[in-house]
Amino acid sequence: MTGAGAAPPPGDQEPVPVFFLSDSTGISAETMGNALLIQFPDVHFERTTIPFIASVEQAREVVAQVDAAMDGPVAPLVFTTAAVDEVREELLKTRAPIIDFFGLHMKSVEEQLGARGLHEARRLHGVGDVRRYNDRMAAIEFAIEHDDGLGTRGLDRADVVLLAPSRCGKTPTAMYLALQHGLFVANYPLVDEDLETTDLPAPVRDIAARCFGLTTTVARLSRVRQERRPDSRYASEEQCRFELRRATAMYQMHSLPMVDTSAASVEEIATVVIQTLARQRRGSRAPSGHDLPRGRTTRS
Repeated sequence: MTGAGAAPPPGDQEPVPVFFLSDSTGISAETMGNALLIQFPDVHFERTTIPFIASVEQAREVVAQVDAAMDGPVAPLVFTTAAVDEVREELLKTRAPIIDFFGLHMKSVEEQLGARGLHEARRLHGVGDVRRYNDRMAAIEFAIEHDDGLGTRGLDRADVVLLAPSRCGKTPTAMYLALQHGLFVANYPLVDEDLETTDLPAPVRDIAARCFGLTTTVARLSRVRQERRPDSRYASEEQCRFELRRATAMYQMHSLPMVDTSAASVEEIATVVIQTLARQRRGSRAPSGHDLPRGRTTRS
């Protein structure tokens, strides 16, 4: 029993309503807001994303919805990245606690640069930067065409080649790197035939410098494979242990960078890949013959 004045156990608490508001896709509000919320693992959140708030009238309707939540058992928490001044100012009229990412930081950036920003929506995730958008779409097409070893032609165009036994996280990592960073990523599954030797598979042998190894734990790999093929040799711990051991030996033989995906999110895996590639580029003074312009710090 909970004593007077004591907080109820986490499992008995009402969920905290969370609103992510944006005049664009809402992805930035979700990303930055969730980066804060993840620090409170014992609190249950009920998330609502409201994107494309394009007018003051729409902003007023959203404020009415958020204010209505204020009358509930738990006060809501609101995150906004609205860039258009009129929309943002209307959203800030809510009675709910609100964190305005754009307003908090834009003024400081403008003061530092001595210039006023555009204050326009759809600058980050829209097609305003046509070249970057087209790069990302081309990268997604490349990832689909070169998923799970489906196509080996054109591998010389790859920025990254992910090597791993089946079900180690190659496909989601490849798609994330393509969608978020515009990188051309191929993924190549290591099968029994490849694992008989520590030599790299023939299709990727000449591009070892772009290869990246993924691994995981035997228990996790077996569990994931059981969902796909229950009680099969493919899902057995013995087979998983063999494949992971041989794959690791291959990575080590060729000094391939690798990451354990067993307890890492796709965002974390992608970040490790990007940072590793960046370090490799900085450490090489000689031209590599293959630039990695996508997903890198550039000047515009």
